Amino acid sequence: IVLPEGYSDEALRLILLHELVHIKKGDDCMYFPVSALLIEYLILTIVETQDSYGYEISQTIKLVADIKESTLYPILKKLEKAGFLTTYSQEFQGRKRKYYSITESGKEQIEYLNGEWAVYRDTIDGIVEGRIRR
Repeated sequence: IVLPEGYSDEALRLILLHELVHIKKGDDCMYFPVSALLIEYLILTIVETQDSYGYEISQTIKLVADIKESTLYPILKKLEKAGFLTTYSQEFQGRKRKYYSITESGKEQIEYLNGEWAVYRDTIDGIVEGRIRR
């Protein structure tokens, strides 16, 4: 991968994440990249349904994306820092687990991303179905 010059470390990290994470189908990777923003959206929707811990979140995301926990935790930290998630510890089988829960700001972000996703999905469907052309 050739990285463009003049971008911040965070922007380069997101570009690399976008290029390296692919949707999974069985054991084969498909060529539909999963952006960091889409992973953030998935995390928020997972946690909105029920407070979750990191491993549980990663296993759910792995249903559609080949993502490692080492990639997931910085994204969780970013969402927490942005005020979209809060954390708390709870003991489970003698060990403390860090749980993530959605905030009001996180719910507002989900509403915004729901709209963005609908437009994106509808545009792709329109192109694939031949309804949209330029």
